[in-house]
Amino acid sequence: MTSLFRGASRAAMILALAAPAAAFAGTISGTVTDGTGTRALQSTQLRIIELGRVAEAGKDGSYRFPEVPAGTYTIEARYVGADVVQRSVTVPESGDVDADIRIGSNIDASIIVIGQVANMTSALSRQRAADGVESVLTRDAVGQFPDQNVAESLRRLPGINVLNDQGEGRFVSVRGLDPELNSTAVNGVRLPAPESDVRSVALDVISSDSIESIEVKKSLTPDMDADTIGASIEINTTSAFERSKNLLTLKGEGSYNNYSEFLTPKGSVDFSQRVSDNFGISGGISYYQRRFETDNVEADGWDEDDGLITTEELNYRDYDVERRRTSANLNLDFRAGASTKLYARGIYSQFDDHEYRRETSLKLEDAGEISGSGADIDYSDEDGELSVQRSIKDRFERQRIRSLVLGGTTDTDGWHAKYSVSYAKSSERENGSIDPGNFERTFEDDGLTIGLDFADPRKPLYSVGGRPGAIADFSDPSEYELDSVQLTTLSDSRDREWAAKFDLGHEFAMDGGTFTVQAGAKARWRDKSYNLATEYWENDDLTLADVLGRQTYRITDISPVVGKHAVRSFFDANRSAFELNEFDTLLDSTLDDYSVSEDITAGYLLGRWDSATLRVIGGVRYEHTKNDIRASTVTTIEEDGTLPDGTTADEDTILITPNQFKRSYGDWLPSLTIRWEPQHDLVLRAAGYKSLVRPKLSKLAPHFTIEQNDDDEREGEFGNPDLKPYQAWNFDAGIEYYLPGNGALSAGLFYKSVKNFIVDVNLDEPGEYRGIAYDEATIPVNGDTAKIWGLELSYAQPLRFLPAPLDGLLVQTNYTYTDATGKVPNDGDASDLRKIDLPAASKHTFNVALGYEKGPVSLRVAGTYRSKYLDELGDVAAEDRIVDNHFQLDLSAKYDATKNIQVFYEWVNINNAKYFAYNTVGDRRNLLQFEEYSWTMKFGARVKF
Repeated sequence: MTSLFRGASRAAMILALAAPAAAFAGTISGTVTDGTGTRALQSTQLRIIELGRVAEAGKDGSYRFPEVPAGTYTIEARYVGADVVQRSVTVPESGDVDADIRIGSNIDASIIVIGQVANMTSALSRQRAADGVESVLTRDAVGQFPDQNVAESLRRLPGINVLNDQGEGRFVSVRGLDPELNSTAVNGVRLPAPESDVRSVALDVISSDSIESIEVKKSLTPDMDADTIGASIEINTTSAFERSKNLLTLKGEGSYNNYSEFLTPKGSVDFSQRVSDNFGISGGISYYQRRFETDNVEADGWDEDDGLITTEELNYRDYDVERRRTSANLNLDFRAGASTKLYARGIYSQFDDHEYRRETSLKLEDAGEISGSGADIDYSDEDGELSVQRSIKDRFERQRIRSLVLGGTTDTDGWHAKYSVSYAKSSERENGSIDPGNFERTFEDDGLTIGLDFADPRKPLYSVGGRPGAIADFSDPSEYELDSVQLTTLSDSRDREWAAKFDLGHEFAMDGGTFTVQAGAKARWRDKSYNLATEYWENDDLTLADVLGRQTYRITDISPVVGKHAVRSFFDANRSAFELNEFDTLLDSTLDDYSVSEDITAGYLLGRWDSATLRVIGGVRYEHTKNDIRASTVTTIEEDGTLPDGTTADEDTILITPNQFKRSYGDWLPSLTIRWEPQHDLVLRAAGYKSLVRPKLSKLAPHFTIEQNDDDEREGEFGNPDLKPYQAWNFDAGIEYYLPGNGALSAGLFYKSVKNFIVDVNLDEPGEYRGIAYDEATIPVNGDTAKIWGLELSYAQPLRFLPAPLDGLLVQTNYTYTDATGKVPNDGDASDLRKIDLPAASKHTFNVALGYEKGPVSLRVAGTYRSKYLDELGDVAAEDRIVDNHFQLDLSAKYDATKNIQVFYEWVNINNAKYFAYNTVGDRRNLLQFEEYSWTMKFGARVKF
C-alpha cells in the first residue's frame, strides 16, 4: 500500500516537473455570491472564454484559476435560474487578481436564494456541475417538506425507496438495492452503524434540521471510497463562509398525532457568524419529541391443506411510542492565508426510542381439529391445545452518532492538496428493558374454539366459542400466569472508526483546457462489537390480574391487557419473589456476542481533463482489507442427550468455545467518467466503474449455534467468516436538458452486475460445517450473480410562463423503473435455483410535488409512491415476505408574516397510508404484518435575525 502511494505521488511530481515552463503570470481567484452578497452560490460554473479553461465555485463560493498568462480575459459565470454574468479581468505580468462575482441584481437575487424556486435552483446547479450521476437536496429543500428525518427527506429524489419503521422513514434503498449496499458520510466522515447486525446507517437518527445539503452520488470516481454499489450518501452541515452576513434562526413548533392525541414540541436554533474575514463559526441544535400510537396485526406459519389455508399464530399488537431526537453540529472555518483553508466539523445526534407494546397472541400451532372454508377458520382445543399469551414490552433504546473531522485544503502554483483526520462513533444501548413480560393460558380439551375471520385480509378478527367455562377463562385475567419476565440488563452495540486521508494533484494549463494528475491515500481503522446480557425471571404466583391495564387498540377488543408500567413496578418492588432461570439467561447472553476489527488501506491514481465542453476522469483505486473476527461456538444439549465425551447429559447443558478468525484481501477498482456539454443547456454523462461492499460484520462473525435434542438431532445456525465481498461492475448513462429560465428534464439508464450476492441457505440434510456436525443448518453463503438495470426520469420547472396568479406554480416530479433480479436456492437445495427480485427492490417509484409561491405565501403538496418489494426470503416463493405498495400524501404551507417571521403548517400522511406485508401461500395474499398510524399535524414559527 505504501509503495503504491509513493509511486503515484512520484508520477504526479515527475509530470509536474516535466511540464513546459511557460511564462505564467498569476492566479485569478474570487467568490461568487447572489446579488445582495448574502449567500455563496456553490457549483456556479466559471469559464475563461479566451482560454477555454473552466472552474467550479466551492462550498463557500470560492473559485480559482492558477497559472494564467498575463493579459485581459473575460470570465463567464453560469448558475441555473439566473442570467449569465460576464466580467473582464486583467492579469498583470506578476501577481494575483481578485475577481468577485455577483449573480442577480439587488432586486431579483432573492429568487435564487430564498424559497422553493431557490431550493430547485441550488439542487439543479449542483447536479449540473457534478462529475458523475448525482441527485441533491439543499437545506431549504429539506426544510420545505414535512419530514421528520433525513431518510424521509431523501425519498423525494429519483431512484430512492425508503423502508419505514412505525410509519417513519428509516433505511434508504437506492435503485432497488438493499440499504446494506449504500454508504453514508457526514462532512466526509464515514458513519459507522449503531445497530449490532448491519453496516447500513438508519438515517432516522439524524434530524433534518442539522444539515445543509444531502448529495446522493450514484457513480464513483477513483478518489472516492469504493465500498458502495447503491450510492454514496453524503450529508453536509453548514459553513460560516457560505454566507457573507451573519444569521440566527429560531424555530418552534408543535406536533399532534391523531391516534395518540398528544401535542409534542420541536425546536431548533441555527447560527452562522463571520468573526472576521478569515474566521467563521456556524452550527445549530435541535430537539424533537414525538408521541404516537400504532395498531398492528401480525400472523405467521401459513400452510395449505386440502384447499384450507391456515395460520399457526395471530398477534394483535398495541404500540405506544415516544421518540426524542437531539442533534447538534458545530463548524469552524479558518483561512490561513491566500492558499490554505482549514476546518473543524463535529456532529452529535441522539435518538431515544421508548416503546410500549401490549400484545394478545393466539398460538394455534398445536390445535386439535381445524375446520372452515374460504376466509373463515375455526380452531379447537379438542385432542390438542390452544395457547393464549398476553404480554408487555417496555423497551428503552438509545442510539448515538458522533463524528469529528479536522482538515483543510491548500492551493498553490497549480498544486492542490486535501487532507483530513477523523473519528466517528455510533452506539445503540439498552439497559433495563423488559422485552417481554409474558402471561399465558393454555387450553387443552377445555372445550374452547377460536374462530378467525379473514374477510379483510389486512385486519382479521377473532371470536371465541365453545363451553361457557372456557369462554369465561379466555377473558379472565386471573387465569393467565406469568411465563417469564425477560430483562435486558445490557444490550451494547458499538462501532468506531478512525480515518486519515491525503490527496495531492497538479493542474496543467493546456490549449483549450486543463489536465490534472492526482494521487491519494486513505486509511480506515474500524472496531465493531456487540454484547448482550439478558435475564429470565419467573414467578409462579403472579397473574395478569395483578398487573392489569387498559387497551388503546382500535382494530378489535384484545382485553385483558397488561398495564404499561405495572410489570416493571411490581418487578422492581418484589425482585426477591422472582427466581432466575439460569439456563436461558446464560444461553441468550452468549449467542450474539461478537467483535470485529476491520482495517482498510487505499490508494489511487487518476487523470482529469477539463474543458468548456468535456470532462473526463479516469483512473484506478486499490483497497486492501484486513479482518480480525471473534465470537463463540455455543452448543446446547438437552437432558439425556450425548455429551462430546460420550456420556449422557443429566440436565440441559451449555458448552461455549471461543472462536477467532483472521483474513485479508485486496481489490483493484478501475473507473472512467465522462461529462460532455455540447451546448450550454445540454449535459450528457457516462460512467463505468467497479466497486465492492464488504459483508455484514454480524454475518462474518464466527458465532456458531448448535441445538442438540435428547435424540442427538442437531440443528445449527452459523456465521461465515469466509464470505467474500459483493463485487459489482456498474454502468451509467444520462442526459440532462436545462430549460430556459429555470428547470430541467433528465433521463438516465443504469446497469449493475453484482457478483457474490449473499443469501442465507437452509440445509435440511445432514452435513458438517467447520468440523461441526448438523442435521439441519442455516448458513450465509455467496450466491449467484445478480443483475440490476433501470431507468430514471425527472422533470422540474417553475411555471412562470403562465398568466398571473398561476405564474407562482412549480412542479417537481420523477419516476424510476428498476429490474433487479438474482437467483437463490429453492427450499434449501443449492442445485435448484429460483429467480427472485432482490430484497427492497421496488420496480416502480414515483414522486410528484406541486408547489405555489407568490408574495408571502408558499404552498406545497407532495406525493410519494413505491410499488411492492421483497422484504425477506422464504424457503419457497410462496413463503417470501412481500411489502405492499405505498402511497403517501403530505402538505406544507408557509406564510411570511414579516421579513423576519414566518409561520408554517404541515400535514403528514394525509391519506393515512398503511403498512401491509404478506405471503402468497395458497395463491392468495396472507397477512404477515399490518400497521396503521393515522395522520400527524405540525404548526409553528421561524424567526430570523
